[in-house]
Amino acid sequence: MSDGFRPDHWRAMLFDLDGTLADTAPDLAAAANAMRVARGLEPLPLGPLRQVASEGARGLLRIAFEKAPADADFTVLRDEFLSLYERKLAVHTRLFDGMPAVLDALESRGLAWGIVTNKATRFTAPLAKLLGLAGRAGSIVSGDTTPFTKPDPAPLLHAADELGLPAGACVYVGDDHRDILAGRAAGMDTIAAGWGYCATPATRWNADAVLAHPLDLLTLF
Repeated sequence: MSDGFRPDHWRAMLFDLDGTLADTAPDLAAAANAMRVARGLEPLPLGPLRQVASEGARGLLRIAFEKAPADADFTVLRDEFLSLYERKLAVHTRLFDGMPAVLDALESRGLAWGIVTNKATRFTAPLAKLLGLAGRAGSIVSGDTTPFTKPDPAPLLHAADELGLPAGACVYVGDDHRDILAGRAAGMDTIAAGWGYCATPATRWNADAVLAHPLDLLTLF
């Protein structure tokens, strides 16, 4: 852990959604594989799709079809993917093991918590409701809530403002390098979620702490 880590200053914990708070990869992968099957292709195993789940459609389509945003047919494929995913948001999606206990502990200690994700509101809002989080989170910031997405700090600053807290009183937990970049830019402590999808090694992100399991969060407060 970094020397500047300040758990005693925290009044709120903010979480990324995909790969940090919830394991959404199975349903994201199912949408990509449904597209492959419709085109006469074999479905891919979950492993390689899981690794890019935090990147959303961009990552899933890169692995499933070797397509990038610059490709002429990317937009059509992306829209098909998002439509399929929207219909089956939470068939297999669950909170990570230990995360319910973490949220209960935060609430029992009088600490606020919220969600800051690059996922669009059309997915975040119903998913939060399906997972039983919508009525509990003090703030839910989606990828289209502010004009900017992570790694810009704007979404995190917006969440802190909704909670009525200075950014420095919040800690941000995420499983992607851009989460740590956004948290640091916002002036928050940062925790790399080593249990998540982590497309690159979390130890390289310069986070204040790297944890292996959600329950490790309980040791910090």
